[in-house]
Amino acid sequence: MNPNPTLAEARRGGIVESFHRGALAVVDADGSVHTTIGDIERPIFPRSAVKVLQALPLVASGAADRWQLSDEELALACASHGGEPVHAQTAAAMLAKAGVDPDALECGTHWPYNDAALKAMAARGEAPSALHNNCSGKHAGFVCLGCFMAEQGAAGRDRRDFLRGYVRPDHPVMREVTAALQATTGHDLAHTAVGTDGCSIPAYAIPLRHLAHAFARVGTGVGLSPGHARAAKRLRAAVAKAPFMVAGSGRMDTRLMARLGERLFCKVGAEGVYCAALPELGLGLAIKIDDGNNARACEVVLAAMVERLLPLADEDRAFVHTLSDLELGNWNGIEVGRLRAADLMRAGAPPSP
Repeated sequence: MNPNPTLAEARRGGIVESFHRGALAVVDADGSVHTTIGDIERPIFPRSAVKVLQALPLVASGAADRWQLSDEELALACASHGGEPVHAQTAAAMLAKAGVDPDALECGTHWPYNDAALKAMAARGEAPSALHNNCSGKHAGFVCLGCFMAEQGAAGRDRRDFLRGYVRPDHPVMREVTAALQATTGHDLAHTAVGTDGCSIPAYAIPLRHLAHAFARVGTGVGLSPGHARAAKRLRAAVAKAPFMVAGSGRMDTRLMARLGERLFCKVGAEGVYCAALPELGLGLAIKIDDGNNARACEVVLAAMVERLLPLADEDRAFVHTLSDLELGNWNGIEVGRLRAADLMRAGAPPSP
């Protein structure tokens, strides 16, 4: 099989210093392929890129209404956040509404990804907790769902007993989450590779074509159950109102969605994965960079596809272009090169509206 084409390149001294190969799929809600580059049938682990799919049962079940979750809290349930104070506080608030404390979280503990938050905690002599984990909002959503299921008599046990081990594939909470992933992607999760994600939940290998189809469905509601369609619409609206909760200061997802609102839902995943919904076009997008490069290659490819697909006003196009063609500088502030989406990515961009 031929290798995937170059989607992004780092240039220095007039030549390409690094090539980043990959694949992407753009699919509509009926499953028709709009754009394909590279191998879109190879199963890949989408990791955190599918958090909105994993959050659907939180809303569809009635748990979000039962615990009166706010837009900020619902956005955090879809987040890979930087662990800034408002992120940790919001995750704690979600748990408090369901009547449990942060010890219920099974995502593990790490220092905040946000450098300023990390340094401030260290200066105060504080240690991180599970609330600072970038997945704490997603896990708080799982806990809220589990508390609701326990209240409804799903286990007939105390909610803390019921919640224990909710990250396991056979736990009722995770069965609901996996069922939502199966329903939205249409991929047979019972017969695909299964790993363990960084936050300890199951990770399923899914082809880009199926991931893009799922995000087209999330953007339109077409092909989803009525409950999942309502949940997808509510989660997208919450993220558009509170994009800071999804990532944080200076982060790509927050910057793009703060600028474009409900015109774009995008979410990065580990190891060079990005998924996005473009609701007004009825399209979903899924990207995988072969070398797993996230903060560089995957982001510029996502930005280039937004430029290519969405009709943008001149100011918005200029903003997005700064994310798809980046100046590379050194420690003295001297421009030394550029990181940019390959020319292949820029064909057929729509005109400004």
